[in-house]
Amino acid sequence: MALKKLRIITLALSLSASLLVGCASQKSESLVIYSGRSESFISPFLNKFTALTGTNLDVRYGDSAALAAQLLEEGSNSPADLFISQDAGALGAISAAGLFATLEKQVLDRVEDKYQSSRSDWVGVTGRARVFAYSPERVENLPSSIDQLTQPIYRAKVGIAPTNSSFQAFITALIQSRGEAAVVNWLERLKANDVKLYEKNSQIVAAIDAGEIDLGLVNHYYLWEVSKALGRDIAVNNGFFAPGDTGNMINVAGAGILKTSTDSQSALELLKYLLSDEAQRQFIEQTYEYSLVLKDASPVGLPPLSQIPSPRVDLSLLANLSKTQALLIKVGLI
Repeated sequence: MALKKLRIITLALSLSASLLVGCASQKSESLVIYSGRSESFISPFLNKFTALTGTNLDVRYGDSAALAAQLLEEGSNSPADLFISQDAGALGAISAAGLFATLEKQVLDRVEDKYQSSRSDWVGVTGRARVFAYSPERVENLPSSIDQLTQPIYRAKVGIAPTNSSFQAFITALIQSRGEAAVVNWLERLKANDVKLYEKNSQIVAAIDAGEIDLGLVNHYYLWEVSKALGRDIAVNNGFFAPGDTGNMINVAGAGILKTSTDSQSALELLKYLLSDEAQRQFIEQTYEYSLVLKDASPVGLPPLSQIPSPRVDLSLLANLSKTQALLIKVGLI
């Protein structure tokens, strides 16, 4: 049954990529952007860039993994100039295929080495910290490790989103640090502890606020997102595990310029704008994400990026999510 599920998922992704390829084969006179960031999130920044420069943008939105699959299938025939991804895994897949152009040192120097490609062909734009969201009213003893979430005290009280790319990137990083066997064991214990499954991080935060669960593994900014969507304060806090725990990993949303771009200069100017001090401040204030440029600044109520007790994770190694997905199917979480 697990193998059948994997084949179905693989076929669905292939069909989606093929359909997108058909649509994307048409050339555009504008700068063509494949964006894994949602339109509601990134369009204000793209519109501001157009207003400042007069550059017309042809933005094609979709899931980061599906867009990466599309780029891999299109290869040298892709019309895309710039790929913006919500996570490092999708960027790493394109980098590994040799489809990105090497970026200027001036761009790369804007962020720390750990938030960019080891091949110097993509760069992080914003930081996304993994946290545990929790109810301050119902959780008195905060966990210091992801391992504690398998204990009886948390039975049926923890939520995860196993089909979400952020959770899968976290599991991929966990495999790097612990090995596959240890990760399978942790996931099986989590499942045996009646962990609750959700499709999205926002659903986990909303469930905590509603009293359905007490704690969940999410990205830090979902508290802000859910509160904004509901139009009120929510009874949920962010928490960090002990220093070095993989549950505190920092992933990035970032971008790379395609080697086949017909307007690489405009693509470079857009990337520079997204990494400008002005845009980075707006990311903090308007999207509640971390700036990778303004290191001492942080979203309201959160510590600076440099003070998060995160583990060292090579983001360039998060490219192969297929192994992680197969593992999650094997355990029965997707």
